[in-house]
Amino acid sequence: MERLLDTLFGSDWNPLANLGPLGWFLFWIVAGTGIYLFIFFDTGVVNAYQSVEWLSGSQWFHAGLARSLHRYASDLLVVIMLVHLVREWSFDRYRGKRWFSWFTGVPVIWFVYMSGITGYWLVWDKLAQYVALTTTELLDALPFFAEPIARNFLTPESLSGRFFTLMVFLHIAIPLLLLLMMWIHIQRIASARTRPPRGLSVLTLVALVIVSFALPAPLQGPADLSTIPARVGLDWFILGLYPVIDLVPPSVIWTGAMLITVLLSGLPWLPPRKEAEAAQVFLDFCNGCARCEDDCPYAAITMVPRSDGAPFPQEAKVDPDRCVACGICMGSCPSSTPFRRSGPLITGIDLPGRTLERVRTEVITAAADLSGPGRVMTIACEHGAAGVPAKGRVILPCVAMAPPSLFDFILSRDLADSVCIAGCAERDCFNRLGGKWTEERIARTRDPRLRNRVSRERLLTLWAGPSERGRLPEALRDFSARVAVLGPVPKKTSLAADDEGTADLGLATKDNPT
Repeated sequence: MERLLDTLFGSDWNPLANLGPLGWFLFWIVAGTGIYLFIFFDTGVVNAYQSVEWLSGSQWFHAGLARSLHRYASDLLVVIMLVHLVREWSFDRYRGKRWFSWFTGVPVIWFVYMSGITGYWLVWDKLAQYVALTTTELLDALPFFAEPIARNFLTPESLSGRFFTLMVFLHIAIPLLLLLMMWIHIQRIASARTRPPRGLSVLTLVALVIVSFALPAPLQGPADLSTIPARVGLDWFILGLYPVIDLVPPSVIWTGAMLITVLLSGLPWLPPRKEAEAAQVFLDFCNGCARCEDDCPYAAITMVPRSDGAPFPQEAKVDPDRCVACGICMGSCPSSTPFRRSGPLITGIDLPGRTLERVRTEVITAAADLSGPGRVMTIACEHGAAGVPAKGRVILPCVAMAPPSLFDFILSRDLADSVCIAGCAERDCFNRLGGKWTEERIARTRDPRLRNRVSRERLLTLWAGPSERGRLPEALRDFSARVAVLGPVPKKTSLAADDEGTADLGLATKDNPT
């Protein structure tokens, strides 16, 4: 389905790759139209329906449009939210160090539904009457209320305007709490996207406006507490469980809701993910440049005052409770260069379980499996299409773990004639920003940059998800054939720094602060 949407919208505008930003966008549509509708709304028991009828009828071209837009944007928000939930679960992006976003997302579901339910009360048509009776009877089953709430809806005389004022307050307060929970939901995500691409935003808004004009939100006649509604048209997106509430005892409903909430909240630990050890900082090779902090997708790295007396104002500090060991920080560190030979290969920030020295060894070993013209070394993401062992392939937690100097090393040391960087699908990187950072480093627009001496013709970036493995063989064959025409990598005089360290990268170290 995502590949089909790639064809229709392109990878940048793919709706399934923008579920989170679309959710934020729809929230602001609902909030904006809600504020506009409140200008025309009367909170009186009788006047509530009359005001909604008036704005839906004679004022259909602005207020009526706003009401329909409010309704359909709310419905789409529910769909987006549930698809986002299923998608993150199916891609296993909710366990381990990622538990916080999932755990704080569970209350968001509750608040979205509560916002929608209280909104239906305010219309005060027959559907609102049905929702009010069913909801209050369910609430009365809880031991929190001194007097039954449902009795407010038994006769016309029992309902007062003060109750409507309370409903208006709740319909404003609950979305504000929802906004707070949405903000908390993204706090452990660096560079969190809360705005979809402009083109996708325009398409979504235009589609909602068209639907709002074509199918205006219905009114089902004024509520009448002297009768019981025999038939109502439900909004199945928000009120889909209400027929079940009518048929099942309240105790069963509340028990089921509690169990589902607990199960959803506990999913990140059922079972817990065993993650690699968090990244480690080596101060002798860290000058506090903050590139690792800028590149970390999970806000796991912060810059703190220097602690070792080196002539730099700050140093990197890793929060092990947030680090998912993706290795992107290692790829962003300017001291991560495989050329260094004097002493052990240590970088400013490294993964204890997958050091740069070990990656260099794996690259050299993989090169031994390559032969013939057009040799292609593949640096692959374990979450992408190439994340399975194969000859001439080195698999990393994320392709952005590989610094650009690693590609230079492979080519200049004649380990291969070319390098294929095979990451996740372009629409959706498992580690959020790995593909983007890799593209920018290769394009020489982000530090650390690919050296000018590395021919771009000998680098292939291939973005494909696990379900797109069929693309790999043909892409690699075509690339190998093109590289074979180019011939071997021309021999060039090695830079002096290639064998001695990182001076060619302009990196200041503890022993060489300049």
